[in-house]
Amino acid sequence: MKRKYRAAIYGVSGYAGYELYRILKRHPEVEIEYVTADSSAGKRLSDIYPTSDETTILRNEQVDVEDVDAVFLSLPHGAAKSVVEKISAVSTTAKIIDLSADYRFDEAEEYEKWYGQKHTSPDFLDDFVYGLTELNREAIYKSRFVANPGCYPTATILGVFPLLKTKLIDLTSPVIIDAKSGVTGAGRKPEVRLLFAEVNENLSPYNIGYIHRHTGEIEQELNKVAGTNVSVIFSPHLVPITRGMLSTIYVKIPAVLSTEDLTEIFQKSYRDEPLVKVLRNNSIATFQHTINTNMCVMSVKKVENSPYAIVVSSIDNLGKGAAGQAVQNFNVMFGIEETEGLI
Repeated sequence: MKRKYRAAIYGVSGYAGYELYRILKRHPEVEIEYVTADSSAGKRLSDIYPTSDETTILRNEQVDVEDVDAVFLSLPHGAAKSVVEKISAVSTTAKIIDLSADYRFDEAEEYEKWYGQKHTSPDFLDDFVYGLTELNREAIYKSRFVANPGCYPTATILGVFPLLKTKLIDLTSPVIIDAKSGVTGAGRKPEVRLLFAEVNENLSPYNIGYIHRHTGEIEQELNKVAGTNVSVIFSPHLVPITRGMLSTIYVKIPAVLSTEDLTEIFQKSYRDEPLVKVLRNNSIATFQHTINTNMCVMSVKKVENSPYAIVVSSIDNLGKGAAGQAVQNFNVMFGIEETEGLI
């Protein structure tokens, strides 16, 4: 019988960490060896989540990294750096998939600009591949270290990629992103703005005006696709649902293109992608298309009598926006069927 790949999950007490646990628990080629959360060490999963699972949560230091094939880091931004350093000092084989932002930026200065803290292990930045699977599959397969993208960047970059790749966006105008996320996208930390009474029957924009930290990540990756600087206006919103994400993206394009032309471009771009679906001309992507899946579902429309197109890109912020994409990258890294455990 083939040996299963052994995995450790750091940060299982967070929403993304627990979602990782749930996905990997049903993955036919994975054995979960360790789950950690320093703040909940000694407790069982059933103590912090509505589950009958009695798995004991450990401290990070209790993981024997020489005993695992893959490490998933679902830790707060800033916390992953020291863990990566410790793992790399002990193991030369364990593959690392980091769900935080600590290794998403190419330059330490950009990380420090957007996250307001010094990058303590900049030497590792070149080792990490940006883990947007559909764009970087070959590099992910060859790499030992993957930086999982943020949820907003995942929905946005996939939504813009077909038009940027074919140079059909007029970059003299900014790419405008109006994005909405379920409350789990804000993490599990207690904050007044995340209380039920604050979120229910409300819609809240936040960190607008080029101050949201995902703006830098989006621009970095769009610049790579375009081969030039792409200006982004990004406005995130919190909506009163548990999970889900929708990015509505406005781009200036050649006026001669129709909705049918645009849909054909998108369908051709993602024709061979098992986890991306482009809807037909008369359909529009919604939250419900992707909640509790690892799919990205999108639609594109030409604005009549104007040189603009509207792309709607839907993902589950805990699925394709976090844990699901991490497992998708894991599958690629280990040469497993890419959709294993996800469909």
